[in-house]
Amino acid sequence: MDGILSSRYRAVNETAVEIGDHVTIRAMAVEHAPEPLLFRVTLFVGPQPVQGKPFISSCVFNVKKRSWKGGIQVAVAITQSQIDTLSTDNDFSRWLAQALIDLSDEDRQSHQERAHELFIQAVCWCKLDLALQSGIAQENQCLADDTWIAEVRDTVIKRRNFITSYIASELDLVLRNVTAP
Repeated sequence: MDGILSSRYRAVNETAVEIGDHVTIRAMAVEHAPEPLLFRVTLFVGPQPVQGKPFISSCVFNVKKRSWKGGIQVAVAITQSQIDTLSTDNDFSRWLAQALIDLSDEDRQSHQERAHELFIQAVCWCKLDLALQSGIAQENQCLADDTWIAEVRDTVIKRRNFITSYIASELDLVLRNVTAP
């Protein structure tokens, strides 16, 4: 006999044993379903240049914690130098070239430009996630370009698959065995 599932709990090793004219269910280990996400995050705008600060871009996100009555906006700033370093660390150019190899020259060029914007968005999203994990006040704010540089680098490297999947999805690419190293 098969196990039982509910919306909140999941039965594991759920086997029933028939003994004579009745059925006995063995003890089950119950796993809790994952908790709902604490924050709902959406990209509002970006990347866009930061006024008066050449070589710095920002993305603005709408953030709402489930317990808050209203949401906030968080601007996440990052320098072009940081983007270049993170792109190199993740071998993004090689991944992108492989991902776009089957496109026409015209489509490839437009997809490359958009992919670089999406890479910046994904990096800013990783930086925002760090802020959310460390705790964030319910007020509009800016994460400066010099905030958590080493931590952002580590997170972006660890979340390489998230970044490439996000970009591929936004560009409607069907990837065939193209993974970042």
